[in-house]
Amino acid sequence: MVGQSFTSDFLRESADILARTDEAAVDQVVGLLVATRDRGGRLFLCGSGGGAGHASHATCDFRKMAGFEAYCITDNVSELTARTNDEGWDVAYSNWLLGSRIRPGDCLFVFSVGGGDVERNVSVNLVNAIRVAKNAGASVTGIVGRDGGELARAADACVVVPTGRPDTVTAQTEALQALFWHLIVTHPRLCQNSPHWESLTTEIRI
Repeated sequence: MVGQSFTSDFLRESADILARTDEAAVDQVVGLLVATRDRGGRLFLCGSGGGAGHASHATCDFRKMAGFEAYCITDNVSELTARTNDEGWDVAYSNWLLGSRIRPGDCLFVFSVGGGDVERNVSVNLVNAIRVAKNAGASVTGIVGRDGGELARAADACVVVPTGRPDTVTAQTEALQALFWHLIVTHPRLCQNSPHWESLTTEIRI
């Protein structure tokens, strides 16, 4: 059946992408985040569309499980829509960072499929956020697909999800972004508080 074939192909492609992922890059992101937390830096997370959803969820986990002072740029809908209406979508994220007084020691974590490209007018809001962070002396990291775009070029450490079939790039990238940031936040170097169910399991074993 067509549906079964698609399911098998998608899962095989996912496994292939994981096998081609640069594990050292993941560990570099972990190291960057450890350094950010150790120096008392704040963690700002952002993305658009699915990336915004990841940023919101990840912010919760980085605060609760890894002990970060972390904020998601898009969680305050009133501020986001006000900035978009009054200042423009392209600078909504970067002006939010400026309003938060992003500074050296802080870190910007970006979720994106393409990474942003000003010349092609793609995700310019993310590009401007990255540039403001770099200009402020903050670190930049993230998880991105395709060739990584502006994010991969500017990041201090970055996970690039290898590309599979052109028609599944977004689905695979966004799906595996969730896997990678869950890996990162539960990494022994970062995780301070186990998730609820894991804690219960540990208690039962004792």
